Order: sequence, then structure tokens, then C-alpha cells
Amino acid sequence: MGDGPLRIIHCFRSPIGGIFRHVRDLAEFHAKAGHDVGIICDSLTGGSFEDALFDEIRPHLSLGLVRLPISRAVSPTDIGAFWRSFREIKGLRPDVLHGHGAKGGAIARLIGTALRVNRYRVARLYSPHGGSLHYDRRTLPGAAILGAERLLEPMTDALVFVCDFEKDSYIRKVGRPRCRFQRIYNGIHDRDFETVHARPDAADFLYIGMLRDLKGPDVFIEAFARTERLIGRPLSALMVGDGPDREKYLDTMVRLGLGRRIGLLPAMRAQEAFALARTVVVPSRAEAMPYIVLEALAARKPVIASRVGGIPEVLGRESIALAEPGDAAALAGIMAEATSDPGWRAKVMPEPAAFRETFSASAMSAGLLALYRDILAGKAARRVSVS
Repeated sequence: MGDGPLRIIHCFRSPIGGIFRHVRDLAEFHAKAGHDVGIICDSLTGGSFEDALFDEIRPHLSLGLVRLPISRAVSPTDIGAFWRSFREIKGLRPDVLHGHGAKGGAIARLIGTALRVNRYRVARLYSPHGGSLHYDRRTLPGAAILGAERLLEPMTDALVFVCDFEKDSYIRKVGRPRCRFQRIYNGIHDRDFETVHARPDAADFLYIGMLRDLKGPDVFIEAFARTERLIGRPLSALMVGDGPDREKYLDTMVRLGLGRRIGLLPAMRAQEAFALARTVVVPSRAEAMPYIVLEALAARKPVIASRVGGIPEVLGRESIALAEPGDAAALAGIMAEATSDPGWRAKVMPEPAAFRETFSASAMSAGLLALYRDILAGKAARRVSVS
């Protein structure tokens, strides 16, 4: 392809959370660089908030947006989803198929391989984004899913990990990759590197994300209650997001008598939510490289988080803002210190210039584009040598 425009299609299942943010930024940056970009993802997930985000990136999707039913679990309906995806992708004649998450990765690699059988040159890439790597290989479902990852490696031109933790987890659970692999950090848009000041009536703490146990909202609620007891006075908190366990968390707040001090709002833009609180808390039980940590730090909001995934690579492995996952008492201790120590914020914030250089979307998109071209150049060279 030389330096000419590429035709890039991103495949993923759920248009919510970090994967969706990742693909939106890549689509915008690569489209502005002159490349043609398209998306294939699930039609069953998301609501009006996600629809509005799709509307924003449609001008960058010259290869279109295709949404079709893709189930979360492995099921017979996958056959229909793969067939419909194949027909759509084949007609678009992509140079690059980049799958994100377990389902997206399977779609991109299986379809890319089918196209290769027809002597069609296409680069097949896969970014786990946590996904299957959250499973325990000692369980039956974990053994099956991680075994499938190994079986798909011969159909993979490159694995792209969003942090070193994800790379190390893959090696530990699946095995050292038998294909090319590279770590390219998640990055956020240049426009997000602007300080967001808290409103005068801002809450003390903010949880923002999916309302499901994996992300730790229950840990946040318990830690907040413990923090009040440690401080000896009422505090305030806000939870922003949607998810399947919303009512369960609401019931927990009412049972603990926190209904008046913890607000619960639907999903909104992170920068809007940041203005509503002073400190962001990320109490996840498992993560890869969560965007919310990067967004908060870029907005100059202090972050308290679980020591999971790539978060220590961002905050620093010895950061005093890190607690062990699922440990509400340890999290409460940090929250209490953040509330009572005026100098705590300065101790946990990264140096702005170094942070921006490492975790910008421009660096992320440039790194991926270079990888795409290198893979395609290698394929072209092999075709010439064979012929």
C-alpha cells in the first residue's frame, strides 16, 4: 500500500465502555489522516447515549456502520452473525480487519482468514481489551475460552495489547504468542487534556462506569460508608452509569442509610461528570487499561483506584492511591486520607507532560497505523518472493 490510504474495519461486540471509546478515537484520527474506516458491532447493546456517540463519528466512517445482533455468550446465533459479517466485510474489501474483545477478535480473524483463502490480502489484528483474559484457566469455561484464543493465533497477524499487564496476562494464561505482538497504550483525545474544575456544590467522590459487580460499585458503596465512619462526619458521593445491577446497588444504598448522600445518575460524558465531584474512585475487581483513569487524570482530577490491570502503569506501581481489589476497608482508608490531607492531591497526580506524551490518542493511532502498514508491507514482500 506504500503511503496510500488504507481501508480499515473495526469489529467488536458491545458499543459501550472502553472498547467503544478506543474505536471511536481510532476512527476519527485515522479518517482525518486520509484513511477509510468502518465499524461492525452489536445492535442489541446500548441506548440513546450510545446512539448519540455513533452520530458523532458517522462522518468519519466512509466504509459505514453495520450493526447486527451479536450475543455476549457463545451460542448458535453466532453462525448467523458471522455469515452476515462476512458478507458485509467481503463487499468492503478491507486492507485491515482489527477485532476488539473476544467476539470481535474472533469475527475479524475468522473472516480475514476466509478472505485470505481467496487470495485476498488483509491484515488480521486482535486487541483483547481484558475480555477473555479475565477468565481463570482452572475453570471449565476459562479453559475453553483461553483454549480458543490459542487456536486462533495461527489466524492472527498481530496481537495488540493496551498495557503490559494485559500482555503478561495473555502469556500467563494462554501462552507466549506464536504470532507477532506489541504493546500500544490506550490514549485519549487531545481535547480531553483540559482541566475540569469541580462545581462549588461538587460531591466528595465520584464513581463513573458500568453498574456491574466486575467494576466494583458495591465496593465503592461500602468504602464510602466506612470513610464516613473514619472521618466522623457526613460526606457526599455520586454514581454515574447504567448497567444490569443498578437496582441492587440502589437497594444497598437505601439499606445502609446512604440514599440521601449518594446520588445515582445515568451515563453521561466523563467531562460532565468530573465537574460534579472532587475525586474519582475506580474500585474495579478486574481491568485492562480503563479509559476513565486516563480521562480523569487528563482533566486533572485525582484518582483512587484498585491495583488491577494497567492502572499501576498509569498511577505508578507504588502509588498511595492504589488499594487491593475488593478491599473496601483499604479503599476507605485512602478515601479518608484524600479527604483529610490537603497535600494528598499533589502526591498522586502524574507529571502532565510525560503523561500526555505516553497516553494520547495521537500516539496510539500513529502506533497502530505503523503496525498496520508494516504487516501489509510484509505480506506484499512475501507475495513477491513467492511469485
